Amino acid sequence: MITSGPTRQYLDPVRYITNASSGRMGVALTEAALELGHQVTVISGPVVVDYPEGATVVPVVSTDEMLQAAKSTFRECDGVIGAAAPCDYMPYTVRAQKISKTGQPLMIELIETPDVVASLGQCKRDDQWVVGFALETEDQRFRAIVKLERKHCDLMVSNGPSAIDAATNDVELLNPSGDVLASIHGTKTHVAKQLLAEIDARLIAG
Repeated sequence: MITSGPTRQYLDPVRYITNASSGRMGVALTEAALELGHQVTVISGPVVVDYPEGATVVPVVSTDEMLQAAKSTFRECDGVIGAAAPCDYMPYTVRAQKISKTGQPLMIELIETPDVVASLGQCKRDDQWVVGFALETEDQRFRAIVKLERKHCDLMVSNGPSAIDAATNDVELLNPSGDVLASIHGTKTHVAKQLLAEIDARLIAG
């Protein structure tokens, strides 16, 4: 299973919070996994890119929808690559009607959304594995290792904000000991193929 793309958290019927994730990395990972002969289910937030025909795609909108779909699908999967960028926050209250301008500042209270990858890491069986993605703007490797431990991941892919909505990526693949297993740079297609080769060798074939 691969999670991909952004999620949306609505403020009112027409406005929402989201991020600039394009789903391109998810597409590239899906293509690479299919080339290796794996059956792939993609849990995808709203994107304009197309996933390969060989994959099963489950469309979702909100972070909670992504979590519920991922948990349901994960039961039948060997592992998950959490490449999505779900919203970390959602409004405490969603307005039933469109918010109108008043000429005054608008205060919006935000609360945390559930952590999709951490939830999967906590419920994985001994025969399942979880690979997370950590996008950070500073202390990238350190924060990725912290996330790996907190989310109960087997491996973590560390990258930076330059990857967002870009054709290329620059990543490090980390294990629970904090070792850099691979440093990969190039198009997202190239990065995905190298990552899948590492995941296949370390978590699937082995």
